[in-house]
Amino acid sequence: MRVLVVFCHPSSGSFNAALHQRVLTVLRERGHEVDDCDLYAEGFDPVLRAEHWASYHEVPSNREPVRGYVERLLHAQALVLVFPVWNFGLPAMLKGFFDRVLLPGVSFDMSDPRHLKPALTHLRHVVGVATYGAPRWRLWWLGDGPRALVKRVMRRLTDGRARVDYLPCYHLNVAGPEVRAAFLQRVGVAMGRIA
Repeated sequence: MRVLVVFCHPSSGSFNAALHQRVLTVLRERGHEVDDCDLYAEGFDPVLRAEHWASYHEVPSNREPVRGYVERLLHAQALVLVFPVWNFGLPAMLKGFFDRVLLPGVSFDMSDPRHLKPALTHLRHVVGVATYGAPRWRLWWLGDGPRALVKRVMRRLTDGRARVDYLPCYHLNVAGPEVRAAFLQRVGVAMGRIA
């Protein structure tokens, strides 16, 4: 299977970087064709500028500034997102990826604005791997936006055709080595289920 892995963390020494490596290792061991998209390493520009917004609804010319990323997404059969949750939301870099790449005509069809049609129907599996500094109860109370984005929005954009999994590691700020090792194992098992 062709798997696009979108990784978003600035530090190569972080626990998120270790998760990213586990994802890549297991997917490659299973024989998947892996496209590793490290947003920081690639220098992805997350800013949706005025000139981008001016052509946002102009399909297909709206994809020109991010054509390479759009092509990578459309080529994928599975999408794996690896990211930290900062300030109870997505990192700005990853939010910018969603804003700039998941465009009209790419992730949804707006030809009839009253009835948006999902357009990521080629994706068969979507997985979110997320780390949180806060405990689960605090995120539950605040709505856990990153979980909703992966579990609900991405499911909708695939028209319910994709299997959508979300793997959170809560309260990482106080997690010891055993918790981290167990989560790395859990992520490896989940990557082994992608088919």
